[in-house]
Amino acid sequence: MNIGGLDISYGDVLLFALGVFLLMGVISFIRQGLKTAAVVVFVLMALAFTAGALRL
Repeated sequence: MNIGGLDISYGDVLLFALGVFLLMGVISFIRQGLKTAAVVVFVLMALAFTAGALRL
């Protein structure tokens, strides 16, 4: 897809969706008080968003 001059593939959309899913996991772990698990999932979320942005 070409949106606003950017070539966005389904892989990019999938990586951003994975990032949002992991963000919800971070919020859930913080509410449960599992800070170590939240940090691990946060790192994975950051990697997913970065990979999605770099593929653009």
